[in-house]
Amino acid sequence: MLALAHALGVDARVLRIDVAAPWHWLAPRLLAGARTAMREHDGAPISPPWPRLAIGCGRQAALLTRALRHWSDRTCFTVQILDPRIDSAHYDVVVAPRHDHVAGSNVIETIGSLHPVDDAWLAAGRSRFDTFAALPSPRTAVLVGATNAAQTLDAAYFDALLERLATAFARDGGSFLVSTSRRTPDAVAQRLRTDFARWPGVFWSGERDGENPYAGLLAWADRIVVTPDSTNLLSEACATGKPVATFTTQALHGKLAELHTELLAKHHLLVLDDFAAGATLRPLRETAAVAATIRLAHPIG
Repeated sequence: MLALAHALGVDARVLRIDVAAPWHWLAPRLLAGARTAMREHDGAPISPPWPRLAIGCGRQAALLTRALRHWSDRTCFTVQILDPRIDSAHYDVVVAPRHDHVAGSNVIETIGSLHPVDDAWLAAGRSRFDTFAALPSPRTAVLVGATNAAQTLDAAYFDALLERLATAFARDGGSFLVSTSRRTPDAVAQRLRTDFARWPGVFWSGERDGENPYAGLLAWADRIVVTPDSTNLLSEACATGKPVATFTTQALHGKLAELHTELLAKHHLLVLDDFAAGATLRPLRETAAVAATIRLAHPIG
């Protein structure tokens, strides 16, 4: 949401809301009574003046963006990110990845997720984390998510991944810039911290490791390896223009399989066995194009 707001050139106010039952369970379908059901996280009511533009992401936010359009007599231009699970006509614009299969004349399709990664963002990451320049090349960023319905990231998965990374290190040398995500179980993060300690590099798995170096990891990496479970991690890595590879130990299925197929077909992504530091891939940067399309529908001063 913030990446899109930035691309639109607007100063966004971040609104965190709590939604009472049964609206919480039925969002965004149940509009009647929603005014009393929603509160800002500090308890303040949702009240006028209504904004000129509202951007929401996720099912709970989809109730608020739908309601704002209704309460404001459509003077609030609403953009809903991801499938709202109701007719897209309840919003001015819906932005959703193709694998969500959202229909509607107001739907803007993307391949992956919206994000802030562009040349300026990467340059800021290089400047902020300039100590990474001292790490030996090739610097391989490793971005770790967690098990989901489409892929199991268990001990066997990481055994196989680490075997391949060890082979790459024996061949190329270099260092590893590793980051786990908020979804990564603590036991997995601890196991990986121990495993990567044998090689030069950095390891981050939370605030105890200091400032989150994610932007620096992407900016200073010569190549990036991403676990296959996260649309966000894949999209952000693929935006860097660096060689990006993923690794699977079982066949993907469903929406995630569709995403991987498109990323591979359009030369944004490699499989790990085809990985090479010198590979040239097309950067996946969709946020600016989405913002330009929205501006055509709703000029923003």
